[in-house]
Amino acid sequence: MSGLHLIPTEKIIERLRYENPWWVNQQIPELYGSMAKRLYFNLFYPYVIEKNIRRALVLMGPRRVGKTVMLYHSIQQLLMDEVNPQKIFFIGIDNPIYVHLSLEDILSLCKQSLNQDNLKGCYVFFDEIQYLKDWERHLKILVDSYPDTKFIVSGSAAAALKWHSTESGAGRFTDFMLPPLTFQEYIHLKNKNHLIYEGQISYGDHWIPYSLAHDIKAFNKEFVHYLNFGGYPEVVLSEKIQSDMGRYVKNDIVDKVLLRDLPSLYGIKDVQELNRFFTYIAYHSGNEFSYEKMSQESGIQKDTLKKYLEYLEAAFLIKVLNKVDVNAKRLKRVTSFKVYLTNPSLRTALFSPISETDSEMGNMVETAVLSQWMHREKLDLTYARWKEGRTEGEVDLVLVDDKKYKPLWGVEIKWSNRYFEKPNDLKSLIHFCQSNSFQKALVTSIDQIGVKEIDSIKLSFLPASIYSYNIGDITLKMKNIS
Repeated sequence: MSGLHLIPTEKIIERLRYENPWWVNQQIPELYGSMAKRLYFNLFYPYVIEKNIRRALVLMGPRRVGKTVMLYHSIQQLLMDEVNPQKIFFIGIDNPIYVHLSLEDILSLCKQSLNQDNLKGCYVFFDEIQYLKDWERHLKILVDSYPDTKFIVSGSAAAALKWHSTESGAGRFTDFMLPPLTFQEYIHLKNKNHLIYEGQISYGDHWIPYSLAHDIKAFNKEFVHYLNFGGYPEVVLSEKIQSDMGRYVKNDIVDKVLLRDLPSLYGIKDVQELNRFFTYIAYHSGNEFSYEKMSQESGIQKDTLKKYLEYLEAAFLIKVLNKVDVNAKRLKRVTSFKVYLTNPSLRTALFSPISETDSEMGNMVETAVLSQWMHREKLDLTYARWKEGRTEGEVDLVLVDDKKYKPLWGVEIKWSNRYFEKPNDLKSLIHFCQSNSFQKALVTSIDQIGVKEIDSIKLSFLPASIYSYNIGDITLKMKNIS
């Protein structure tokens, strides 16, 4: 057995030199150098160069959102900042050549390949770290053993990352979440910023700064394109991939996570059952579920369902939204909840692209809006649903103040202009506002903008595309400030 993993040292060093071309030519590979930076790069890079706190930086996120590219862009920036190229190491842990090596072994080989005797002032990038067993323990030891070295790691299939890093890496890791592309980033990557101008909207008694569209029809066209293809940088920039989303996204993202990553992390036996279950959820993204109904429709036992939902959420494929009542009180027993894909274009990959008149548009717009909010990690987002006597009501998105357990706002997400014409039909939203003494609320439309007042409540109407763009924009500005 021992002979199996005796890959000659010189072969591993050869691989390391191949992965780190800047040791010789001071440049990252052209493929990565020519790619546009995500807007999130400006938030990420300060953590890379942060040396005062002794912590490893853990870059997390779903597959194919650009984590590896962001690591390369960080290396490019370090080189531009005149860091010695031979103090920057990049190792792709998913390469089988490293399979029987510990992080410590790999570091020793890095030093050997450059004839260095220490790692002081070095930046060490480990890509796809989840392929190393017990990676958190290894990484914590490195952080403690090399106080003058900065470790930056990335990983998808992130269940292990998300949970384990909080336990064993306490105080040693800084987590950075890279979500799928926001609609704002999509507009940026496609060089469509000319469609937008800085304006303002009326919200309650205030006018607030807001990005608006010069031509809402052209902007909505981009929005529908974003729903179908917009979550992944490579897909956005390649018509070839868009023409074969099933093959690219399904094989590369869904299949690898469902058929390889999750089974290996959790020992899932029935991989086909998990795959079927995910397909079922993806088709119904934005719907309300109960364990009872799910179990009946999918034929999977309730306990197994709960586990699958946890796994899929930890792998960043879905987001579960819990229900509150009209006053945002949590229900003691979780019987029903909504499930959303973290990225609407996953649905296109599994089924087919949608057009703006399709019946699924409502749910996909809701999925897209929620996916913009997911970039704000610590928000307690819920939806409200209640029954009082014979009346029932629902509000699509409610933000709860998790200290006071009170709702802060409610938003009704529609892909329709009907409610702009007939705002009295928004009975649930109006009742929700009255129950919580709100004077204002927001409603999305296809292309209508303006304010309607019903029973002293000011309803601000905004196109869903404009609302989605601004959530991403505001999130980035807030992150920059904080």
